[in-house]
Amino acid sequence: MNKSVSDTIEKNRKKTEENGSVTGITQASSAAALDPEGISDRDFINSLARGLEVISAFSRAKPKMTLSDMSRATGMTRATVRRLLLTLVREGYAKTDGRYFSLQPKVLKLGFAVISSMGLWDVAQPIMNTLSGDLQESCFAVVLDGDEVTYVAKADAKRVVNIGINVGSRAPAYAVSSGRVLLAALPDDELQHYLDHSKFEKLTPHTTVSKVKLREEIEEVRARGWSIVDQELEIGLRSISVPVRNPEGDVLAALNVCCPSARISPEEIRTRILGDLLTASREITVALQSS
Repeated sequence: MNKSVSDTIEKNRKKTEENGSVTGITQASSAAALDPEGISDRDFINSLARGLEVISAFSRAKPKMTLSDMSRATGMTRATVRRLLLTLVREGYAKTDGRYFSLQPKVLKLGFAVISSMGLWDVAQPIMNTLSGDLQESCFAVVLDGDEVTYVAKADAKRVVNIGINVGSRAPAYAVSSGRVLLAALPDDELQHYLDHSKFEKLTPHTTVSKVKLREEIEEVRARGWSIVDQELEIGLRSISVPVRNPEGDVLAALNVCCPSARISPEEIRTRILGDLLTASREITVALQSS
């Protein structure tokens, strides 16, 4: 069986808002109640921003960091990161052995507080459970977070061996089908900014790393309304994703099914899974409208 695709964090299931469409992914109309760029300096708490930057610096590649590591990663002085890290340790969000610092599970509460306030997952989870049971494959709900995706809900099939992705796991958006669905929903300027500023690593021999090719593939996903990615994140793993929309038509998440390549071919994914996945996405939207 393949190794876990990304960080194994702990399970949870929670909420957001969506709306289904069979053909095409329309670009999101992002109207914020308050533009972050318009927030004045007097309302900005620098120490809080720095603390969040320290938390964000930890990753799958760097789960443990020294003061020097963190200083290099954030551009802050050792004295500053020391105070911030020790504050996190005192509050239970991090731990240290005297040299290395790492995050504690309590930090997940920050993310789960957001997920639980978004309003989708209580509606989506039963539909995902049914989809997973019908297909006998693992099913996930996924959101975009910067240049990565985060798995925020999960339904496992009743198999002895399942895909090793847990709620809270993350993956680079360019290398997974859910990421391409979510990138396809971005306005053109945001998509171009992502392509211009992200780093694309060849994770397997199949990974698409050309910015031109990625843009073409994302445009194709935008037009047809779904994405299949074949062994670009990890050898032996295939996946398919469709958008889930809120009642206004904005894409807020992706509904994803992952399968071992030894068990199912790309053609079977299209013929056996795609239709059920689109139906489940529409059911989530209908359920949201009446909830």
